[in-house]
Amino acid sequence: MDFQQFYLGCLAQASYLVGDAGECAIVDPRRDVDVYIEAARRRGLAIRHVIETHLHADFVSGHVELARRTGATVWIGHRAGATFAHRDARDGDEIVLGSLALRFLETPGHTPESLCVLLLDRTSGRPLKVLTGDTLFIGDVGRPDLVGARGHTAAQMAGMMHDSLHGKLLVLPDEVEVWPAHGAGSACGKNISSATSSTIGEQRRLNLMLQPMSRERFVELATSELLPPPRYFGHDAEINRAGAPALSDLPSPAALTPQEALARARDGAVLLDVRDAAGFGAGHLPGALNIGLTGSFAPWAGALLPLDRPVILLADDATQTAEAVMRLARVGLHDVRGVVTGGADAWRRAGAALPSLKQDRPADLSRRLAAQGGRGSPRGGPVGAVLVLDVRRPGEHADGHVPGAVNVPLPELERRLAELDPRRPTAVICKTGYRSSAGASLLQREGFVDVVNVAGGTEAWIAEGHPVDQPAPRRG
Repeated sequence: MDFQQFYLGCLAQASYLVGDAGECAIVDPRRDVDVYIEAARRRGLAIRHVIETHLHADFVSGHVELARRTGATVWIGHRAGATFAHRDARDGDEIVLGSLALRFLETPGHTPESLCVLLLDRTSGRPLKVLTGDTLFIGDVGRPDLVGARGHTAAQMAGMMHDSLHGKLLVLPDEVEVWPAHGAGSACGKNISSATSSTIGEQRRLNLMLQPMSRERFVELATSELLPPPRYFGHDAEINRAGAPALSDLPSPAALTPQEALARARDGAVLLDVRDAAGFGAGHLPGALNIGLTGSFAPWAGALLPLDRPVILLADDATQTAEAVMRLARVGLHDVRGVVTGGADAWRRAGAALPSLKQDRPADLSRRLAAQGGRGSPRGGPVGAVLVLDVRRPGEHADGHVPGAVNVPLPELERRLAELDPRRPTAVICKTGYRSSAGASLLQREGFVDVVNVAGGTEAWIAEGHPVDQPAPRRG
């Protein structure tokens, strides 16, 4: 058997090659499909099948392009309503690859059409591995709340998930390997492990959602403490339902001067600066949003950028530009109209007036807080008092934060601006300084007059020994 996992860290997304006897299937391919074509070529395999475990919402799949380039057949669950050329997969259907059988298991719960793919040795009938898509993760299960517009409540989907897990996956032998479609960092689950594979037995023992409980309790746990899905999820699911255009068909962004970029912004384009926080802080075009390529760029771009406006990239060079265009395409952001390269020095030489974003270290913030009595202030406090704005997830904030910090998660920041005072000095903090740079740039764009990014974030704050607020222990 030929078997390979392809893990894309930016999206916390896993795809797979499964093959034998000169043929293979690709499961849940990402947008840029050359990696699978090359891997199959090296192994001497022909790609005959492309399998989608469900309509992905968190990335745009390469299923249609891969099929077009290889002649493969695309398989997807019969409830998907897919409009591209495909074969409907139903429970018990099989694909034969030499000594292997790939058996489809219908496992609704994350979505109605969700599938798992069970790999069986045809000689012995022994199950070897199961590709679980977004049904079963390592340490978690798929979130059940992404299909409300398609006629199912989160509770209904969670009930289906419980039945799928107990009726299709937990009946498998303990030694069967589990290979999911996502790892830690994906918004498709709440508490996904950083491990990218496991076994049924290990998950039976360690996965909280697989512990003995009633169906009602499972539904309660699966539907609690869910953050709103990122704004691009529905957009990407619909792209995947129809099939995305080939990457080669997307237009290249036009080269622009800083002045031309600002003119496009006045006409409604979004200025997206993809440099790191330090580069952005040293100087950037007015109104630009900073989402650095060094972090989880694509999902944050999908979460923060409007889906109906063109994008103008601001980058150091052509290499950054090409990477940004590719990674934006992975989450369905195709309308990149232009690019300004060269970085701050070149933009200054071109006559652009560049605002800066101060990068404070935790020690700087600590001194400012000590001077005002040690705590940040909510809206309505003393005019000169610094507000510490923590843009991490609520669970991260609850685990420990700068004393007095106000928690507004980054995906919610734009719609909750009215809770903040644009005249008040604001220090934006996250875990490491990546999300906070995005948040600080958004505040600057919206007219906040005194904003700093806390470089190093809460990790550096704790490492330097500054005080931390933590929740009181829960009483039994």
